[in-house]
Amino acid sequence: MAPRRPHEPGTGMTSARTRERMVAGLRDRGIGNEEVLAAMGRVPRHLFVDEALATRAYEETALPIGWGQTLSQPWEVARMTEAVLEFEPRRVLDVGAGSGYQSAVLAELVESVWAVELLPRLARRGRQNLRGLGYANVHFRVGDGRTAWRDRAPFDAGLAAASADSPPQELFGQIRVGGCLVGPVEVGEEQRLLRWVREPDGVRAEDLGPCHFVPLRQPEGASSS
Repeated sequence: MAPRRPHEPGTGMTSARTRERMVAGLRDRGIGNEEVLAAMGRVPRHLFVDEALATRAYEETALPIGWGQTLSQPWEVARMTEAVLEFEPRRVLDVGAGSGYQSAVLAELVESVWAVELLPRLARRGRQNLRGLGYANVHFRVGDGRTAWRDRAPFDAGLAAASADSPPQELFGQIRVGGCLVGPVEVGEEQRLLRWVREPDGVRAEDLGPCHFVPLRQPEGASSS
């Protein structure tokens, strides 16, 4: 699929060079899908964080985006995207969309992205970021990641950017047979990134290695049981 080339305001040579270094680092760490690397190079990560943090946007680190949430480090975004892209999805669910960076990377590569963010003010920021950059193929809503986007399912693939003991079971039902869901789970004292492949007779899990994400939040007043 041809990449979308959104309008990118305020980009100078410095951010272009630092983005190139970020992409080179991702390649060195094992990201081999050239489409993913190209998308990471096109999306202006510095526009998805506060201006005060823009100079750190292309470092291999997570960055705060407000309300106790973070922008995932480039490595996590790239490998989750690569894991999903193996299934050649057209429609992808993005749970825990935050300020919209992961959605933007996906939007460069798939037909449509369906982004869900629990926190209204953060969702508003994410929607504004994506709209300002011209990503018309991203649909954004405020909602609980546990129920995601029932009336637009099934999706070809899904990403979840927050950890829990196990993924919300309803998410599996929103992925078509033959598709996949990628996200972190708590395993003892660490987190592991898993890819669940939905098959006709159930779900098969694949361990993609250690990871680090913020915990999955519940709506206010929801029970933790």
